Amino acid sequence: SCVMAKRIDELDFLKCIFILLMITFHLAYIGDTYPYLKQVVYTFHIPAFFIISGYVMHIDKPFSAFLRSVLWLIVPYIIMESGYVIMASVLPIREHINNLTFDVFINKLFVKPIGPYWYLHSLVICSIVYYLSFLGFKKQRNITSRIVVSSIVLGFLSVYCELISLSSVFYFFIGVSVKQSSVDFLSFFKSSWMAVIGFVILTVNPNNLDRFTIGGVLITYLSICSLLAIYKVLPHFISSFFNYIGRHTLVLLLFSPLFTILVKPLAGILSFDSSGLLFISLALIVTVCGCLLIGALTDYLGISRFIFGKERIIEPIK
Repeated sequence: SCVMAKRIDELDFLKCIFILLMITFHLAYIGDTYPYLKQVVYTFHIPAFFIISGYVMHIDKPFSAFLRSVLWLIVPYIIMESGYVIMASVLPIREHINNLTFDVFINKLFVKPIGPYWYLHSLVICSIVYYLSFLGFKKQRNITSRIVVSSIVLGFLSVYCELISLSSVFYFFIGVSVKQSSVDFLSFFKSSWMAVIGFVILTVNPNNLDRFTIGGVLITYLSICSLLAIYKVLPHFISSFFNYIGRHTLVLLLFSPLFTILVKPLAGILSFDSSGLLFISLALIVTVCGCLLIGALTDYLGISRFIFGKERIIEPIK
């Protein structure tokens, strides 16, 4: 069976680190201060998310359960992407939209999303194609052909319809392939301190900083193995803290743009620290706490079931 018996703590830790990196480098000030580091992070953090998403995707759900899971990605996506597009037509952000018409709005919502929400858009497309290709083909001998069929369909949607990037499809199917093989995630991605050395060596060469090259694939693989090595030596209270954040990555993805805009003035106030580390620390604290508070508020007001399809989106702290 493909159903996972329980959450894998290591995956929550990885998701936590990757979402914090995403938030950090969506802060324009940090991206401008550390442009090379931004290139390095952009090589692996989203690919790693797609690998994890492909790995945890369940294809043996009943069709109704699958539809529900996709619906509750689509609803928050539509709410937040709509808001982001409208705000992009008003605020002087890098993705500013000069003339927001209904056609432009629909295009951004369904074809070419802006902001961080494109990830959910791509994930929904990957999930639907992958699930439908497996529907009725659950026998082991068909698995390879089903993966090939769904890869071809997604490749078509990428190349001819430009609905999704080929690299997103590629990394999603790395996760899918690991899940469908007899190897589990932590055996395929082995925690290793040697991986840290390999990661550093590869990232020094700018030619490797493209997620759709062999160098980029190796960097993504080694980033996961390196983080798993770090996870093993973390004290329990720290790893528990990271895991808690990692279980709320959807909330952080959805609401973090609100706070990356709000914390902008902090860059000026903290300009005496040229490293920007104080700004990153404060911005991350404000953003993470703010996102979790908004999530808790939707729980408290009873609207989480209309946005996320569940009574509570924020887990109680144990």
